[in-house]
Amino acid sequence: MSLLRGKRRFAPPAWAVLLTGFALAAFVSLGSWQLGRAGEKQALIEEFARGGRETRDATGRGFADLARYQRVRLRGRYDPRHQVLLDNMPSSTGRPGYRVLTPLARADGLGWVLVDRGWVPLGASRESLPDVAVPGSEREVSGVLDTLPEPGLRVGPAAAPGAAGWPRVLLFPTGPDLEAALGRDVESRIVLLDAGAPDGYERQWRPSLGFGPERHLGYAVQWFAFATVAVVLFIALNLRRRPPDG
Repeated sequence: MSLLRGKRRFAPPAWAVLLTGFALAAFVSLGSWQLGRAGEKQALIEEFARGGRETRDATGRGFADLARYQRVRLRGRYDPRHQVLLDNMPSSTGRPGYRVLTPLARADGLGWVLVDRGWVPLGASRESLPDVAVPGSEREVSGVLDTLPEPGLRVGPAAAPGAAGWPRVLLFPTGPDLEAALGRDVESRIVLLDAGAPDGYERQWRPSLGFGPERHLGYAVQWFAFATVAVVLFIALNLRRRPPDG
């Protein structure tokens, strides 16, 4: 490949063309992927906002046909004797602690739902669990539907070896993990208890994003900037002044 323009000659070697082409494809692909992830997370934020605008009465119906982040209302009785503490759950300010999952027996007879009553701090030690007692009387519960928290990488079982007491400490349990621990079937989605509802702890709910779309947009700009730099370097390093005739 060789091009002449005035007193300059552009003649990059084949390896430089291939290397630059590969780098451009990689940088543009990564930038586009980050834009896609930003769009997905923005959609989750909008879905979370939409779900909270209207409360659906869930009496006599399951959650399967309801959207994620839909705000629901139902009646039932908490089971204060069999509660789950989700381990490794930081507060809104990053303090270590647990999120409290409490089984709720639905008053309409449609089984059990897990209600996330919010965040509590660690006790004085791992052996000293927080007091998460709650009355077992019938009440109305309202909150937002969500999925169980998931780790970036799942390593090891949800329960520590030999764990048998209550409340039970579990690390990123799946639905089957919870059903095995509780000895009963539960809804696949949980209810994030409304911030103003009684019998809860710290509740500053937000979509499960990890980090917001802004960071993905920043990463996308970086990858596209790398692509631009690759093109500029490719041209600058292979555009040379032609030697004089003779």
